[in-house]
Amino acid sequence: MKASLIISFYKKIDYLRLVLAGLKIQSEKSFEIIIADDGSPEEMFEEIQNLLNEMPMPAAHIWQEDKGFRKNKALNKAIQVTSSDYLIFIDGDCVPHSHFVEEHLRYAQKGTALTGRRVNLSEKFTNKLTQEMIENNFLETHTGALIFDGLFGKSLDVEKGFYFKSKTLRSIFNKKKRGILGCNFSLFKEDLLNINGFDERYEAPSLGEDSDVQVRLEFNGVKIKSLNNIAVEYHLYHRLLPRPPKNLFLFEKVKQERNPRTKYGIRIKY
Repeated sequence: MKASLIISFYKKIDYLRLVLAGLKIQSEKSFEIIIADDGSPEEMFEEIQNLLNEMPMPAAHIWQEDKGFRKNKALNKAIQVTSSDYLIFIDGDCVPHSHFVEEHLRYAQKGTALTGRRVNLSEKFTNKLTQEMIENNFLETHTGALIFDGLFGKSLDVEKGFYFKSKTLRSIFNKKKRGILGCNFSLFKEDLLNINGFDERYEAPSLGEDSDVQVRLEFNGVKIKSLNNIAVEYHLYHRLLPRPPKNLFLFEKVKQERNPRTKYGIRIKY
C-alpha cells in the first residue's frame, strides 16, 4: 500500500457511506482505510463492516469506548495499526474528490506535511446526496449546481471545490501559507511519530488534531505545504460543535513550551 488513509468517525454512518463512496472511485487505489471510531454504538459494527467489505481496498475498523470527545486518542490507536509509511487524514463527514489520494501522494515528501481545503456544503445540498451520486462523480461533474447553491443557497467556500490541473494555477493559488486542517492533511508516518502523534489531552473539538500538530511539527523542522484546489474535499453539513476555552489554554501552553514531542501521545512513556 502506498498510503494509509485514516477516517475519524463517530456515529454518523449515513455520512460514512458517502465518504466511502468517494473513496471507491479514487484514481489511486493503492491505499488502505482505517476507521478511527471514537465510540460509536456496538450495534453499528456489523453495518460498518459490511460497508468496508464492499471496498476495493483493504479496510479496518478500530474502535474505543465512548468516554466523551477523544478523537486524538482514536487517531493514535489507528496510526499504530497502519501498514504504510505515509498517512492521510480525513473526517467521516468529508467526501474526497476522485483525485484526492493521488494528489496527496504526488506531493508527498519527507519533512513536509500537506494540507488541502474543503467546500462546506449546505444542509439542503447535503441531504440530496446519495452513494450512487457520489460514485457517479456528481460533485465533480455538476459544479454548476454547487456554484448556484453557493450564490443563492447556503453552501460556503465553494471556490475551494475547484480542482486545478494546471501547474500555473496550482502555483498561483498556493502562494499563501495555510494551516493544517485535521480533516485534510497528510505526512510521512515517521514525521508524526517524531512528535509522538496527537496530544490526547485535547478532549474537545478544535485545535488538537490540527493547530497543535502543526506547531509541534514546525518546532521539529517540518514544513507545511498547501494543496488548495488540488486535494479537494466536500464537507457534509452539520451544526458547529461547541469550542470550549480549555483547548485554547492548553494550546497556548504548548506554544510557550516549544516542545515538539508530547508526553500524552502514542508512546506515553519515553
